[in-house]
Amino acid sequence: MKTASLAALLASLVLAAAPLRAQDRPATPAPVASTVEQDSAAVTLTAQEPAAAEHAAPEGEHEAGPVDIITPHITNGDHMEIPYWKFPFFKEIELPHWKPIVIGGLSFDMSPSKHVVFLLLGSTILFLMMVLAARSLRRAAVKGEAPKGGANAIEAMILYIRNEVILPNVGHHGEGFVPYLLTAFFFILTLNLIGLVPYGSTATGNISVTATLAIMTFITVEVAGVRAQGWGYLNTLFYWNNDLPIVLRPVLFLIMSPVEMIGKLTKPFALAIRLFANMTAGHIVVLALMGLIFSFAGPLSAAPLFMSVLIMVLELFVAFLQAFIFTLLSSVFIGQIRESHH
Repeated sequence: MKTASLAALLASLVLAAAPLRAQDRPATPAPVASTVEQDSAAVTLTAQEPAAAEHAAPEGEHEAGPVDIITPHITNGDHMEIPYWKFPFFKEIELPHWKPIVIGGLSFDMSPSKHVVFLLLGSTILFLMMVLAARSLRRAAVKGEAPKGGANAIEAMILYIRNEVILPNVGHHGEGFVPYLLTAFFFILTLNLIGLVPYGSTATGNISVTATLAIMTFITVEVAGVRAQGWGYLNTLFYWNNDLPIVLRPVLFLIMSPVEMIGKLTKPFALAIRLFANMTAGHIVVLALMGLIFSFAGPLSAAPLFMSVLIMVLELFVAFLQAFIFTLLSSVFIGQIRESHH
């Protein structure tokens, strides 16, 4: 069930649009100058050619400009950075661009973007990690020993999230929601951690990714409400209080029904914005502090460097915290709609 839940998460995250590429234009020909002006320009150009040749970069190489090591962690695009042995120690590669798929007059560009690549990378890492942990736990159980190493840590995390976060908030007979919520927790955590390593990119810093995760949770919440309440689910959309006088019921129905519907939409909106903003803000703060290193001279430059290290440590904590909060709020929303008929 975890694999099916992970496949459902990835299926809706693959759409990405590659930006339009600018086309080179031929230079506009200059007006024909007089013979004297042409001769003068030729002499000047001949005198400048040796100097220009001395400063020209060797063929196949280009001069190194300012190196941005923070922004690529949060931005998306049709290229990505890979390790390279020459300064600035990375090299940009173009991702493949596929022919758009046309369905009913609508064009869908399925070309992979950088964040799509890291979504697939994160899911692959998560899948392999869980399979290896499961095999290690099975071998330990056969030998009658306690699990060791990473398998023991993963088992402890799974048991804590299941027993202390999901089941108490989802309510009785909520085991069916455990696979999805556990998959969402580890999937978000993996993507957050990938964004902290060199040459990585934070896919959860893309509002499209967080919005898709929030929409999937929204669908799960509403389906849980329909299954738990049946026709009573309509009470979560349309306000009708039988305890009020008959005259006030239609009035409050017209006033409170839009409020109930807006309240449903604010939940996934809050999930999407919270995860997106927190994962983006940390990298921006690090970028600002790294910029201060070059603004200060001498020993003062050590202060922003130290602060940058502290922010990166905080980012490591935030990576776990945001995955935990997303899972916790999703569990609370499911539990609320399942118990709202009591």
